[in-house]
Amino acid sequence: MSTAPATPPVRLLVCDDHAVVRAGLLALLASAGDIEVVGEASSGEEAVALAARLAPQVVLMDLQLGEGIDGVEATRRITAAPDAPHVLVLTTYDTDADITRAIGAGATGYLLKAERPEELFAAVHAAARGRTVLSPPVASRVMAQMRAPLPQLTDREQEILAQLAQGLGNREIARALFISEATVKTHLGRIYDKLGVDTRAGAVAVAKERRLLR
Repeated sequence: MSTAPATPPVRLLVCDDHAVVRAGLLALLASAGDIEVVGEASSGEEAVALAARLAPQVVLMDLQLGEGIDGVEATRRITAAPDAPHVLVLTTYDTDADITRAIGAGATGYLLKAERPEELFAAVHAAARGRTVLSPPVASRVMAQMRAPLPQLTDREQEILAQLAQGLGNREIARALFISEATVKTHLGRIYDKLGVDTRAGAVAVAKERRLLR
């Protein structure tokens, strides 16, 4: 009686800027038996380069990576390549803006570092098959965001948000709209509050996700 051939392990690339965290992850993943870590990166740029060279099936990506590009931009670059691997975010950050930016950049899944090992292993295998994987708290935030009514922005806030999406700074926005920088900052504070974010990139990401840009 013939037996089915063994399924090859999932090829995984790990990206985290903390050496101690990477070492812990590598030791943990080695215990899974059906996951093969083919490389490790300490920066977003290194992750992009290794993803192209090593052809992993899944990239386990942290969001905050110190100097250089962050995990969101690394995810965007990795998933834009031909035959791109799936990116599974593993982070301590679960704000609406972080989640929106990561998923918008092409991440297949979003896990928190508080997950149990067996949940991480299952998520890696699910991501390798292209399935979306979200930690329960993250899934709850995504659902709440989808159900929430659209923020009501004033015409001026809409104008400033559109300028933000073009990458303009406060001074450029003030000149374009013939207002003071202080006024721009006041409107930005209100926009951040309405969108539930605290950064310019987060505001643009949420605005695009919720189709608030005119």
